[in-house]
Amino acid sequence: MGDVAKDLLSGTVGGVAQLMVGHPFDTIKVKLQSQPTPLPGQLPKFASATDAVRQTLAAEGPRGLYKGMGAPLATVAALNACLFMVRGQMEALLRSEPGASLTVRQQVVAGAGAGAAVSFLACPTELLKCRLQAQSATTHSGSASVALKYRGPMDVVRCVLVSEGGIRGLFKGLVPTMFREVPGNAAMFGVYEAVKQYMAGGPDTSKLGRGSLITAGGVAGAAFWISVYPADVCKSVIQVDDYKNPKYSGTVNAFRSILASEGVKGLFKGFGPAMARSVPANAACFLVFEVTRSALG
Repeated sequence: MGDVAKDLLSGTVGGVAQLMVGHPFDTIKVKLQSQPTPLPGQLPKFASATDAVRQTLAAEGPRGLYKGMGAPLATVAALNACLFMVRGQMEALLRSEPGASLTVRQQVVAGAGAGAAVSFLACPTELLKCRLQAQSATTHSGSASVALKYRGPMDVVRCVLVSEGGIRGLFKGLVPTMFREVPGNAAMFGVYEAVKQYMAGGPDTSKLGRGSLITAGGVAGAAFWISVYPADVCKSVIQVDDYKNPKYSGTVNAFRSILASEGVKGLFKGFGPAMARSVPANAACFLVFEVTRSALG
Protein backbone atom coordinates (compact mmCIF):
# COMPACT_ATOMS: atom_id res chain seq x y z
CA MET A 1 0.00 0.00 0.00
CA GLY A 2 1.41 3.40 -0.99
CA ASP A 3 1.87 6.33 1.37
CA VAL A 4 -1.10 8.21 -0.07
CA ALA A 5 -3.43 5.25 0.48
CA LYS A 6 -2.09 4.76 4.01
CA ASP A 7 -2.71 8.42 4.85
CA LEU A 8 -6.19 8.23 3.35
CA LEU A 9 -7.16 5.16 5.34
CA SER A 10 -5.55 6.31 8.60
CA GLY A 11 -7.12 9.75 8.30
CA THR A 12 -10.53 8.22 7.74
CA VAL A 13 -10.32 5.98 10.80
CA GLY A 14 -8.99 8.84 12.92
CA GLY A 15 -11.78 11.09 11.73
CA VAL A 16 -14.46 8.58 12.72
CA ALA A 17 -12.96 8.40 16.22
CA GLN A 18 -12.88 12.20 16.43
CA LEU A 19 -16.50 12.51 15.35
CA MET A 20 -17.88 9.92 17.73
CA VAL A 21 -16.12 11.49 20.71
CA GLY A 22 -16.67 15.14 19.85
CA HIS A 23 -20.04 15.57 18.14
CA PRO A 24 -22.20 16.14 21.27
CA PHE A 25 -19.88 18.97 22.34
CA ASP A 26 -20.06 20.39 18.81
CA THR A 27 -23.86 20.38 18.88
CA ILE A 28 -23.91 22.47 22.05
CA LYS A 29 -21.27 24.82 20.63
CA VAL A 30 -23.33 25.54 17.51
CA LYS A 31 -26.54 26.03 19.51
CA LEU A 32 -24.82 28.61 21.72
CA GLN A 33 -23.23 30.33 18.72
CA SER A 34 -26.41 30.61 16.68
CA GLN A 35 -29.06 31.41 19.29
CA PRO A 36 -30.74 34.79 18.71
CA THR A 37 -29.46 37.82 20.56
CA PRO A 38 -32.03 38.42 23.35
CA LEU A 39 -34.01 41.64 23.36
CA PRO A 40 -33.21 44.16 26.11
CA GLY A 41 -34.44 42.81 29.42
CA GLN A 42 -34.87 39.27 28.12
CA LEU A 43 -32.74 36.23 28.92
CA PRO A 44 -31.01 34.23 26.17
CA LYS A 45 -32.56 30.93 25.10
CA PHE A 46 -29.62 29.06 26.62
CA ALA A 47 -28.05 30.52 29.75
CA SER A 48 -24.94 28.35 29.52
CA ALA A 49 -23.51 25.20 27.97
CA THR A 50 -24.97 23.17 30.82
CA ASP A 51 -28.38 24.73 30.24
CA ALA A 52 -28.14 23.96 26.52
CA VAL A 53 -27.40 20.31 27.33
CA ARG A 54 -30.31 20.17 29.78
CA GLN A 55 -32.81 21.72 27.35
CA THR A 56 -31.60 19.53 24.48
CA LEU A 57 -31.97 16.34 26.51
CA ALA A 58 -35.39 17.41 27.79
CA ALA A 59 -36.71 18.30 24.34
CA GLU A 60 -34.99 15.76 22.11
CA GLY A 61 -33.40 13.13 24.32
CA PRO A 62 -29.81 11.88 23.90
CA ARG A 63 -30.31 11.69 20.13
CA GLY A 64 -30.51 15.48 20.10
CA LEU A 65 -26.82 15.71 21.01
CA TYR A 66 -25.99 13.79 17.84
CA LYS A 67 -28.25 15.81 15.56
CA GLY A 68 -26.54 16.67 12.30
CA MET A 69 -24.00 13.87 12.61
CA GLY A 70 -25.21 12.16 9.44
CA ALA A 71 -23.60 14.73 7.14
CA PRO A 72 -20.12 14.72 8.70
CA LEU A 73 -20.23 10.96 9.24
CA ALA A 74 -21.10 10.42 5.59
CA THR A 75 -18.25 12.67 4.48
CA VAL A 76 -15.73 12.06 7.25
CA ALA A 77 -13.77 9.79 4.94
CA ALA A 78 -13.32 12.56 2.38
CA LEU A 79 -12.63 15.30 4.94
CA ASN A 80 -10.04 13.56 7.07
CA ALA A 81 -8.58 11.59 4.20
CA CYS A 82 -8.03 14.87 2.35
CA LEU A 83 -6.57 16.59 5.41
CA PHE A 84 -4.06 13.89 6.26
CA MET A 85 -3.29 12.99 2.66
CA VAL A 86 -2.48 16.59 1.66
CA ARG A 87 -0.50 17.04 4.86
CA GLY A 88 1.44 13.85 4.07
CA GLN A 89 2.19 14.98 0.52
CA MET A 90 3.32 18.40 1.71
CA GLU A 91 5.56 16.70 4.29
CA ALA A 92 7.17 14.74 1.45
CA LEU A 93 7.78 17.96 -0.50
CA LEU A 94 9.23 19.77 2.51
CA ARG A 95 11.62 17.00 3.63
CA SER A 96 15.28 17.65 2.97
CA GLU A 97 15.74 13.92 2.30
CA PRO A 98 13.49 10.82 2.41
CA GLY A 99 12.63 9.81 5.95
CA ALA A 100 13.92 13.03 7.53
CA SER A 101 11.88 14.52 10.38
CA LEU A 102 10.16 17.82 9.70
CA THR A 103 10.71 20.90 11.80
CA VAL A 104 7.84 22.51 13.65
CA ARG A 105 7.86 25.35 11.10
CA GLN A 106 7.56 22.88 8.23
CA GLN A 107 4.63 21.18 9.99
CA VAL A 108 2.93 24.59 10.25
CA VAL A 109 3.29 25.02 6.48
CA ALA A 110 2.02 21.49 5.82
CA GLY A 111 -0.96 22.08 8.12
CA ALA A 112 -1.86 25.34 6.39
CA GLY A 113 -1.81 23.67 2.98
CA ALA A 114 -3.94 20.80 4.22
CA GLY A 115 -6.39 23.27 5.76
CA ALA A 116 -6.77 25.15 2.48
CA ALA A 117 -7.54 21.94 0.61
CA VAL A 118 -10.02 20.59 3.15
CA SER A 119 -11.98 23.88 3.31
CA PHE A 120 -13.77 23.08 0.05
CA LEU A 121 -15.06 19.81 1.50
CA ALA A 122 -15.65 21.14 5.01
CA CYS A 123 -17.81 24.11 4.00
CA PRO A 124 -20.87 22.26 2.60
CA THR A 125 -20.58 19.60 5.30
CA GLU A 126 -20.52 22.27 8.00
CA LEU A 127 -23.50 24.01 6.43
CA LEU A 128 -25.62 20.86 6.65
CA LYS A 129 -24.46 20.13 10.19
CA CYS A 130 -25.02 23.67 11.45
CA ARG A 131 -28.50 23.93 9.92
CA LEU A 132 -29.59 20.71 11.62
CA GLN A 133 -27.94 21.51 14.94
CA ALA A 134 -29.11 25.10 15.14
CA GLN A 135 -32.70 24.94 13.92
CA SER A 136 -34.09 24.59 17.44
CA ALA A 137 -31.81 27.33 18.74
CA THR A 138 -32.62 29.92 16.05
CA THR A 139 -36.31 30.03 16.90
CA HIS A 140 -38.24 31.37 19.85
CA SER A 141 -40.78 28.62 19.53
CA GLY A 142 -40.41 24.98 20.45
CA SER A 143 -43.22 23.79 18.19
CA ALA A 144 -42.78 20.57 16.27
CA SER A 145 -43.35 22.33 12.94
CA VAL A 146 -40.42 24.64 13.58
CA ALA A 147 -38.21 21.88 14.92
CA LEU A 148 -38.82 19.84 11.78
CA LYS A 149 -37.92 22.54 9.26
CA TYR A 150 -35.24 20.13 8.04
CA ARG A 151 -35.91 16.41 8.30
CA GLY A 152 -32.31 15.43 7.67
CA PRO A 153 -29.13 16.24 5.69
CA MET A 154 -30.66 15.50 2.29
CA ASP A 155 -33.60 17.77 3.08
CA VAL A 156 -31.15 20.60 3.79
CA VAL A 157 -29.43 19.89 0.47
CA ARG A 158 -32.77 19.94 -1.36
CA CYS A 159 -33.83 23.23 0.24
CA VAL A 160 -30.50 24.89 -0.54
CA LEU A 161 -30.38 23.67 -4.14
CA VAL A 162 -33.98 24.72 -4.83
CA SER A 163 -34.26 27.95 -2.86
CA GLU A 164 -30.80 29.25 -2.00
CA GLY A 165 -28.82 29.57 -5.19
CA GLY A 166 -28.16 25.99 -6.20
CA ILE A 167 -24.69 24.50 -5.82
CA ARG A 168 -23.28 27.89 -4.85
CA GLY A 169 -25.57 27.92 -1.84
CA LEU A 170 -23.87 24.84 -0.42
CA PHE A 171 -20.65 26.86 -0.21
CA LYS A 172 -22.15 29.67 1.84
CA GLY A 173 -19.56 30.51 4.49
CA LEU A 174 -16.55 29.35 2.48
CA VAL A 175 -14.50 32.44 3.35
CA PRO A 176 -14.82 32.09 7.15
CA THR A 177 -14.35 28.34 6.74
CA MET A 178 -10.96 29.04 5.14
CA PHE A 179 -10.18 31.63 7.83
CA ARG A 180 -10.74 28.80 10.30
CA GLU A 181 -9.14 25.85 8.52
CA VAL A 182 -5.91 27.38 7.19
CA PRO A 183 -4.53 29.02 10.36
CA GLY A 184 -6.28 26.46 12.58
CA ASN A 185 -4.63 23.46 10.98
CA ALA A 186 -1.31 25.31 10.77
CA ALA A 187 -1.48 25.81 14.54
CA MET A 188 -2.76 22.30 15.23
CA PHE A 189 -0.13 20.37 13.30
CA GLY A 190 2.64 22.73 14.39
CA VAL A 191 1.73 22.39 18.07
CA TYR A 192 1.26 18.63 17.70
CA GLU A 193 4.79 18.27 16.38
CA ALA A 194 6.23 20.71 18.93
CA VAL A 195 4.68 18.84 21.86
CA LYS A 196 5.82 15.48 20.51
CA GLN A 197 9.38 16.71 20.01
CA TYR A 198 9.39 18.25 23.49
CA MET A 199 8.29 14.98 25.10
CA ALA A 200 10.71 12.95 22.95
CA GLY A 201 13.59 15.28 23.73
CA GLY A 202 14.40 15.74 20.05
CA PRO A 203 13.11 15.43 16.47
CA ASP A 204 12.81 11.63 16.59
CA THR A 205 9.30 11.00 17.97
CA SER A 206 8.91 7.42 16.75
CA LYS A 207 9.37 5.93 20.22
CA LEU A 208 6.61 7.92 21.92
CA GLY A 209 3.92 5.88 23.67
CA ARG A 210 0.18 6.21 23.32
CA GLY A 211 -0.13 8.40 26.38
CA SER A 212 2.22 10.94 24.83
CA LEU A 213 0.32 10.87 21.54
CA ILE A 214 -2.96 11.46 23.40
CA THR A 215 -1.41 14.41 25.24
CA ALA A 216 0.03 15.94 22.07
CA GLY A 217 -3.25 15.46 20.19
CA GLY A 218 -5.28 17.05 22.97
CA VAL A 219 -3.01 20.09 23.22
CA ALA A 220 -3.00 20.42 19.41
CA GLY A 221 -6.80 20.38 19.31
CA ALA A 222 -6.95 23.13 21.93
CA ALA A 223 -4.46 25.17 19.87
CA PHE A 224 -6.73 24.90 16.83
CA TRP A 225 -9.73 26.51 18.54
CA ILE A 226 -7.79 29.09 20.54
CA SER A 227 -6.27 30.43 17.32
CA VAL A 228 -9.43 30.65 15.18
CA TYR A 229 -12.57 30.60 17.32
CA PRO A 230 -14.05 33.98 16.22
CA ALA A 231 -13.83 32.80 12.59
CA ASP A 232 -15.85 29.72 13.53
CA VAL A 233 -18.54 31.87 15.17
CA CYS A 234 -18.77 34.00 12.00
CA LYS A 235 -18.98 30.85 9.88
CA SER A 236 -21.80 29.41 11.96
CA VAL A 237 -23.98 32.55 11.98
CA ILE A 238 -23.49 33.05 8.22
CA GLN A 239 -24.37 29.45 7.42
CA VAL A 240 -27.61 29.52 9.43
CA ASP A 241 -28.52 33.06 8.30
CA ASP A 242 -31.78 33.53 6.39
CA TYR A 243 -31.23 33.46 2.63
CA LYS A 244 -34.00 35.88 1.61
CA ASN A 245 -33.53 38.36 4.44
CA PRO A 246 -29.91 37.96 5.53
CA LYS A 247 -28.75 39.57 8.71
CA TYR A 248 -25.12 39.53 7.59
CA SER A 249 -23.66 40.59 4.25
CA GLY A 250 -20.38 38.75 4.68
CA THR A 251 -17.66 37.64 7.04
CA VAL A 252 -16.39 41.11 7.95
CA ASN A 253 -19.94 42.37 8.46
CA ALA A 254 -20.76 39.39 10.69
CA PHE A 255 -17.61 40.02 12.74
CA ARG A 256 -18.38 43.73 13.15
CA SER A 257 -22.07 43.14 13.91
CA ILE A 258 -21.36 40.56 16.61
CA LEU A 259 -18.65 42.77 18.11
CA ALA A 260 -20.94 45.81 18.10
CA SER A 261 -23.99 44.07 19.58
CA GLU A 262 -22.38 41.60 21.99
CA GLY A 263 -18.79 42.72 22.43
CA VAL A 264 -15.77 40.43 22.39
CA LYS A 265 -17.76 37.93 24.45
CA GLY A 266 -20.07 37.38 21.46
CA LEU A 267 -17.15 36.20 19.34
CA PHE A 268 -16.50 33.43 21.85
CA LYS A 269 -20.02 32.06 22.31
CA GLY A 270 -19.79 28.32 22.77
CA PHE A 271 -16.05 28.45 23.44
CA GLY A 272 -16.35 26.26 26.53
CA PRO A 273 -18.00 23.32 24.70
CA ALA A 274 -15.58 23.76 21.79
CA MET A 275 -12.60 23.45 24.09
CA ALA A 276 -14.19 20.61 26.06
CA ARG A 277 -14.69 18.82 22.75
CA SER A 278 -11.35 19.61 21.13
CA VAL A 279 -9.12 17.98 23.70
CA PRO A 280 -10.65 14.46 23.83
CA ALA A 281 -11.80 14.48 20.18
CA ASN A 282 -8.43 15.46 18.73
CA ALA A 283 -6.59 13.23 21.17
CA ALA A 284 -8.69 10.33 19.84
CA CYS A 285 -8.16 11.40 16.23
CA PHE A 286 -4.38 11.68 16.40
CA LEU A 287 -3.98 8.53 18.49
CA VAL A 288 -6.09 6.43 16.13
CA PHE A 289 -4.38 7.97 13.09
CA GLU A 290 -0.89 7.26 14.43
CA VAL A 291 -1.76 3.72 15.53
CA THR A 292 -3.44 2.90 12.22
CA ARG A 293 -0.64 4.49 10.18
CA SER A 294 1.98 2.54 12.14
CA ALA A 295 0.07 -0.71 11.70
CA LEU A 296 0.00 -0.16 7.93
CA GLY A 297 3.78 0.13 7.88
